[in-house]
Amino acid sequence: MALPESTSQTSKARRTALLGAMFLMATSAIGPGFITQTTEFTVRIGAAFAFAIVVSILVDIAVQLNVWRVIGVSGMRAQELGNKVLPGIGWFLAVLVFIGGMVFNIGNIAGTGLGLNAMLGVDAKIGGAISAVVAILIFLSKKAGMALDRIVVMLGAVMILLMLYVAIVAAPPVGDAIRNVVLPEKIDFLIITTLIGGTVGGYITYAGAHRMIDSGTSGVEHVKEISNTSTLAIIVTGVMRVLLFLAILGVVAGGVALTSDNKAAEAFGHAAGPIGIRAFGVILWAAALTSVIGAAYTSVSFITKRTTPERTRNLITVAFIVVCGIIYMFLGQAPATLLIFAGAFNGLILPVGFAVLLWVAWRRRDLLHGYNYPKALLAVGALTWLLSVYLGWNSISGLAALWNG
Repeated sequence: MALPESTSQTSKARRTALLGAMFLMATSAIGPGFITQTTEFTVRIGAAFAFAIVVSILVDIAVQLNVWRVIGVSGMRAQELGNKVLPGIGWFLAVLVFIGGMVFNIGNIAGTGLGLNAMLGVDAKIGGAISAVVAILIFLSKKAGMALDRIVVMLGAVMILLMLYVAIVAAPPVGDAIRNVVLPEKIDFLIITTLIGGTVGGYITYAGAHRMIDSGTSGVEHVKEISNTSTLAIIVTGVMRVLLFLAILGVVAGGVALTSDNKAAEAFGHAAGPIGIRAFGVILWAAALTSVIGAAYTSVSFITKRTTPERTRNLITVAFIVVCGIIYMFLGQAPATLLIFAGAFNGLILPVGFAVLLWVAWRRRDLLHGYNYPKALLAVGALTWLLSVYLGWNSISGLAALWNG
């Protein structure tokens, strides 16, 4: 028997929203910093980087499964849950996310400028301004939510396809990479923790989960959808990381020494010639633009309520992007000192926010509508939280170095 048309449309809208939430989290994690990190680490340790990637993906899954499940089942945003657990902690978390998100968004806008420059030869500042306007138009759209979901999915797909093309052309030693997953030639824990911080640090942790509940998917009855979507979001991020790693590895293993300031662009040029440079420009622009969208959306979700009208939220988001864009036009990039401060904020966000969510899972069943939280998932989450504390401590040491300097 055919489903009623209204039911079918609702089901389709939910699938689109979940796909959008999944790609918003994944593409928020895949920004200019993601590309730079992956390139630098591949150049530094070669095929051994495969082990670090796999470990970071497993940790990321442990974090996101817990974050998405607690937020999804409760139907409340992270800062709302925080204030329920300990009044004020939610707003403390909101301030950290908002400040960090604004500083990093200046860097994301700078990334879009560099991407358009590599793609079309456009002046980087003009490219950044154009990209900021594109992001603003998405949030000014009458159907902003649907536009956001579709655009991040489309740009995510474009990035994966272009990365796949360059990875194939670069002809990397896949066998060496696979062997290093099981028997790594070198293990660098600093690299692993850096990858984890870059993939589930700061606002990125909550981008997809907040988008999911804002689009209407929450409650115990949606646990399976919530879990599947959160896992797929990390897998999409992992696929991007692996493809970028293989593309760079193919060039490095071929004996090419990457010496320029932009090693990723140089590698793409060596792998695929002028087409590779253009492809890099498209990937960098798409990665940076989706990060602009994700950072703006998530940062604003921390200073508004679920009851805030969508139009109001969108206008605040537009204002957020405008301010970041104006600062970028004057400075050209986020000052190094501000980036260090924002990095320290990001280092605090995961241990503080994750502790709140794990406490809700462990002790506040009332906020989960009586849901019996899986003990194994909670145990894995607790171990991951200890790692997040270590990451946070390293991040704070960056502030100490800045203060002493």
